[in-house]
Amino acid sequence: MKMTEVRCGYLPLVDCAPLVVAKELKFAAQEGLDLTLVKQPSWSALRDMLAFGQLDFAHMLSPMPVAMSLGLGGFACDIDVLMVLSVNGTIIGVSDALDREMQQTGWTNTFDDPLGSAEAIFSASSKRLRIGVPFPFSMHRMLLEAWLSQATGFAADRIEIVTVPPPKMADAVRGGTLDMFCVGEPWGSVAVQQSNATLILPGAKLWGFSPEKVLGVQRKWASEHPALCRAMIRAIYKAACWLDQPENTPLAVEILTRSQHLDLPDQAIDPALSGRFITKHGQRPKQTDQFMSFHKGSANFPWRRQAHWIADVLSRWHHLDETESRRIAQACFRSDIYREALTAFGEDVAQPPAHSEDKNPNATPLPSSQEQVIPAPDRFFNGAIFDFAGSN
Repeated sequence: MKMTEVRCGYLPLVDCAPLVVAKELKFAAQEGLDLTLVKQPSWSALRDMLAFGQLDFAHMLSPMPVAMSLGLGGFACDIDVLMVLSVNGTIIGVSDALDREMQQTGWTNTFDDPLGSAEAIFSASSKRLRIGVPFPFSMHRMLLEAWLSQATGFAADRIEIVTVPPPKMADAVRGGTLDMFCVGEPWGSVAVQQSNATLILPGAKLWGFSPEKVLGVQRKWASEHPALCRAMIRAIYKAACWLDQPENTPLAVEILTRSQHLDLPDQAIDPALSGRFITKHGQRPKQTDQFMSFHKGSANFPWRRQAHWIADVLSRWHHLDETESRRIAQACFRSDIYREALTAFGEDVAQPPAHSEDKNPNATPLPSSQEQVIPAPDRFFNGAIFDFAGSN
């Protein structure tokens, strides 16, 4: 088979695993792709590399393609989302000092109580809290603001959200720059190990099925290279299926540990894949379900309704026309290309979902030929249900 070289940018996070596995287990090669993974130091660096054509594909925060297509935060560029790489996978932590102050209010860290934890945060300290997120256009910031703004004691001047590259988060906590953070793994666990931080919530407790990372590509490049886009989707789809098989978790940890892509020890990588977190140094691990998913519950499908949700948040932040923002955002999420790639591959993903989450909030994926298009349970921290109705 003739191989075609493609370059994909990524940041060293556990949720880049579908890219690493696609390369290391030869799923990319099976599709005729000589996949080169290009590590980036920050999301802004990755954004610029993609916008200026130095990368063919990119591991991106789900709001980034929408923001770039809306001309926010840098060089405007039409970016398409070919598929979702992972859902959930973020984690929220506090500094040792804030943890002690929260405990003095009577709060106990159960690692699953968004409302109680938010109330303890604002009861514990009257000072302005500085919170680190990896990028301004990130699900981390969107969920943090949605969560904290509904807490007792919240006022806009009580928090300051700042951008810190994920690998620098532990240093910022240790240096006293941050009181809180929301970051993708392994960098929350690294902050526990290196900065005595305390993990208080998995991001899945704020939105049960949030699209976290996506595969982005310049729209112009995608239109010129449709076969390569479809091949990349199929390669990553195979890797995502493999990653979500529990029996493959030990080998996945080994691959990520030994590869040059993350360059971190297994104890830093294992929590995100096993769901077992040491929330504070010296304590026993806590188990959390659905911390991160690569495939189950139609995780890879680029739902245009998700783009719609992201566009609404960006419109509020930047005072944009809501209707036009939704139109641009929904055009980014290319469910048409995703379906073409996998239908030709033999997967049955050509039909829309059979139901809406608002009709059945406890729905679970069904073992049927339509499994790939039935979304998983999708509840927000305040009890609201994400509505897939009218999507795609």
